[in-house]
Amino acid sequence: MTNRTGTAALCFVAALATLAGCSDSKDPATPTSTATASAGSAQAAPAAGGNTFGCLTGEQAGKGSVTVQDAEHSDAAYFQDADAGRAEVAVVLLHQAGGSLCDWVPALGSFTKAGYAVLAVNRSGDVLDDLGAVDQFLESRKVAQVVLVGAADSATALLDKSASPVSSKIPVKAVVALSALQKSGVWNAAGNAEFNRMPTFFAAGRDDRTAAADAQALYDKSVHAAPGKRLRFYPGTGHGADLLRDVALPDVLTFLAERVPATSTPTPTAGAA
Repeated sequence: MTNRTGTAALCFVAALATLAGCSDSKDPATPTSTATASAGSAQAAPAAGGNTFGCLTGEQAGKGSVTVQDAEHSDAAYFQDADAGRAEVAVVLLHQAGGSLCDWVPALGSFTKAGYAVLAVNRSGDVLDDLGAVDQFLESRKVAQVVLVGAADSATALLDKSASPVSSKIPVKAVVALSALQKSGVWNAAGNAEFNRMPTFFAAGRDDRTAAADAQALYDKSVHAAPGKRLRFYPGTGHGADLLRDVALPDVLTFLAERVPATSTPTPTAGAA
């Protein structure tokens, strides 16, 4: 972890007060359905010509290809507001090592249709460095609440730091951990999960042996700290973002609807008073 991870970077991972709600049984559940710019600036900077990242349409790139940055860090990203207008809740998606924001593209439309804004980030360094830049960008978009979605090592990092007692301008309301391990590199989710006091959705492929065992262990540690925990296992060896694309999306959307309902402000029509 770099020394550049200061308050601006950590501000996005504050633990919140316990939210009333449900906690699931530890028994695995199978889903019933599937679904398809200067330093310090908080302004979105469109990539030259609209960066498609090899996976966006030209129209998507022109409207949503942005740069998120703070005084110390900068990442290319893709932002899309809710279909109904300006969203007050944003879903931030952080890919696993070796991946890219393209991992999430097939699922983004389902979130925006449900009323959430989405911000998929091309990680270029430490996860917490990325979050400092993300925080400033979303503040500029007047986002009020955030859900963090992490895959593999990113999920482990989010769970590790979700208990940090650091105030946040935009509070994190829930975490979705896809194939999180108890430990990954410098991240030690097992050491902090028992203090995690926000709703958390744990998911793993049933045949992804290490990830499945670690998801169960992390759930067991954290479920006693606060309500709102959920654990799901899915058939096969799907890992990280693959789970969201292939099987977990309906369950994640249901979890968010219950724990962090979407709200949005309709976009004014031309000529409206």
